[in-house]
Amino acid sequence: MITVITGATAGIGAAAAEEIARAGHDVVLIGRSRARLDSVAARIENLTGRRPDTHAADLASFTEVRTLAGELLDRYERIDVLANNAGVMTPKRETTADGHETMMQVNHLSGFLLTNLLRERLVASGGRVVTTSSRAAKSGRLDPTDLDRKARRWNGWLQYSDTKQANALFTVELARRGVTATCFHPGVIRTGFAAGTLLMKIYGLIPGYFKTPEQGASTLVRLATTSDGADHSGRYFSEQGVPSPVPEKMEDPALAAALWTASLAATGLPAETAV
Repeated sequence: MITVITGATAGIGAAAAEEIARAGHDVVLIGRSRARLDSVAARIENLTGRRPDTHAADLASFTEVRTLAGELLDRYERIDVLANNAGVMTPKRETTADGHETMMQVNHLSGFLLTNLLRERLVASGGRVVTTSSRAAKSGRLDPTDLDRKARRWNGWLQYSDTKQANALFTVELARRGVTATCFHPGVIRTGFAAGTLLMKIYGLIPGYFKTPEQGASTLVRLATTSDGADHSGRYFSEQGVPSPVPEKMEDPALAAALWTASLAATGLPAETAV
C-alpha cells in the first residue's frame, strides 16, 4: 500500500506518517523543507526499517504542485491513499505568486489540483482521498465567486473557516464523482499552527484543551488504513473518529458543484480533466 501525505514534516502529518508506516504502508512524505522531510524519514526508518520516499514541494505554488504530481505519477504505479493534510493559517492577508489568497491556495486549491492530477492513478488503484478539514468549517461562509475574500470583509479566521468548508465540500463532490473520499477534524493540536493568534492563546489557557499531534493524527490513520475510509465516502469525521452530522453548507451538493467549477478555473484545469 502506498500512501502519499502532504504536510508531512511536522504536527499531525508527521505523526500520521509514522503510524501509517507502522501499519505496513509505504509512505511518501511531501513538504516544503528538505531537511525536515529527511528528519521525519529517518525517524520512520528507525521505527520500521524502511525509509520513506520524500518529495519537496511548496503548495503555495501551482507550478510545484504540477511538478510534484508528475514525479508521483512517474515513480508510483499505484497510489492507494492521498492524504491532503497540508494547511496554514495566516492572520494577515497574503497572496501567492499565482495570485490567490494563501490560505485558500494551500488549504484547498492545491489539494484540489493535486487530487485531480492523480485522479486516474487513484481510481485505478482503488484508492482513497483523506482531507484534513476542521470543525471551523461549520462557521464558514464560502462564496465560490469570491474565494479570496476580495469583495468581502477580511478576517484571517473567517477565511480559514472558508477553506475548511471548502475541504468538506470538495470531499462531497469527489464522492459524488466516484472517488472514495473522507475528511475529518483532528482537534486543536499543540503545534506551531497559528501560534501567535489571540484565539490560540486563549485555548492555551484552558487545561487539557490541546491535543497532541499523535491524538490529532489518529483519525487520519484510521481513514487511511481501515474500512472506515472506504465505507463512509463523502462523510466528515469528528475528532472522536466517527462520521458526524454537519451543517447543510458543508454538504450542500449545489454549493459543492459551484466550488468545483470555481476551483477548476482557479487552478487552470480544463473541465474535461475533472473527476
